[in-house]
Amino acid sequence: MISFVNQLRRLAAEKPDSVAITCQDESITRAQLLERGGDLAVHLRSLGVTTGDLVTVALPNSIDWFVSYVAIWLLGATPQPVSSRLPQRELEALIELADPPVVIGAPEGTVTGRHAIPVGFRAPRADASGLPDVISPAWKAPTSGGSTGRPKLIVSGDPAAMDETAPPPLMMDPGGCLVMPGPLYHNGPAVWSWQALLNGLSVALMPRFDAEGTLSEIERHRGSVLYMVPTMMKRIWRLPEDVRGRYDLSSLRIVWHLAEPCPEWLKQCWIDWLGAERIMELYAGTEAQTATVITGAEWLAHRGSVGRVQPGSILITDEDGNEVPVGEMGEVWMRSLRGTPTYRYVGATARTREGGWESLGDMGRLDADGYLYLGDRASDMILSGGANIYPAEVEAAIQEHPAVQSCAVIGLPDEDKGAVIHAIIEATRSAVSEDELRTFLAERLVTYKIPRTFEYVDFALRGDDGKVRRSALRAERVKE
Repeated sequence: MISFVNQLRRLAAEKPDSVAITCQDESITRAQLLERGGDLAVHLRSLGVTTGDLVTVALPNSIDWFVSYVAIWLLGATPQPVSSRLPQRELEALIELADPPVVIGAPEGTVTGRHAIPVGFRAPRADASGLPDVISPAWKAPTSGGSTGRPKLIVSGDPAAMDETAPPPLMMDPGGCLVMPGPLYHNGPAVWSWQALLNGLSVALMPRFDAEGTLSEIERHRGSVLYMVPTMMKRIWRLPEDVRGRYDLSSLRIVWHLAEPCPEWLKQCWIDWLGAERIMELYAGTEAQTATVITGAEWLAHRGSVGRVQPGSILITDEDGNEVPVGEMGEVWMRSLRGTPTYRYVGATARTREGGWESLGDMGRLDADGYLYLGDRASDMILSGGANIYPAEVEAAIQEHPAVQSCAVIGLPDEDKGAVIHAIIEATRSAVSEDELRTFLAERLVTYKIPRTFEYVDFALRGDDGKVRRSALRAERVKE
């Protein structure tokens, strides 16, 4: 095993002037990344950061975000990323859980009783050679509200070290380039970005997602690996065909998509456009008990699946905890093959059952070949007139309409049926009326799954991570 920091040193020794990260017009080489990380590490140590501490990182997508991670690992501490746009109240709740000595990305004086380092801070040059050679016991500690909406930290069970003799994960190609349009404070973008850097790829980072801009970055940097969530895929697909065809994507080997369900029609469009051999999907929680992976070719034979488990095990149970037959929907339980935990929660308790099984609250079914098909989380399912309705299915149908930018489907209380389906649409009534949507959906959904009511909004209903917060949307409307 080699520490992440020593792996970065090894790569820098081989090619010190090789560009590690580009963000817009700014770039940093492998050697410069370590130099700036060392400067910041010395500064953090002067502020009291030591081995085992969590250090909150509230930086936007930037080269500084990567520098902060290197600095924190140099001290044997753990990066604890949060959104740079968090409201103060949410930030304070997460800081209370993490108890960091320093918050990177917070204006000075805004974090009571802790040191704050503002955005744009550049540590003075320092001699980092005297820092001890330590390994962070946990390489990351991202946050999640999950289905409860209450914040929690998910502290990795893996140290900041890797097996340098193992093949590169995630089909990374040393010498290639990862194009990253996702927000780095989320787990997927952080994992993909660091796996790229640690395995000899460069990272072309975007400050924020832009549909045409993503294609431009692939062409500009000869991107070989692309990270996507289906919301991004949809916005790229909805670009005019002449715009999509304007860019040279021949360097692109793999498109990874994850983090939210991908509608079948959208996945088929990308397979038709780029070829099944380029499209890969992964399903896993930040907790990383296990994962499923499916290639484009496999998906064509198992449409709608998120793949087979590798490694580990998956079990599907009914409400009483009994294993259900093949093809029947139930709660998804996962079990790691590891002898050590893959994570630990701060601020939450895992949902477990005897035998080492854990659940994230997702619903799903297995086919006869062991391929997993997901429904919604149990907490999102709508029970209307005795029928179980999964919002993701309805959302996928709505999002096929070209005038709809994003949508969310929730259940609202109803005295007669218990709940009725309510669709929140990012679109204008002039672009698509309620009657048009009902007619459109009648061709795709059985009658009882068509929303009773529609609401139009002018803001995106999914974040840059592709996730929709249905519980929060429902709470706002029930309160009203």
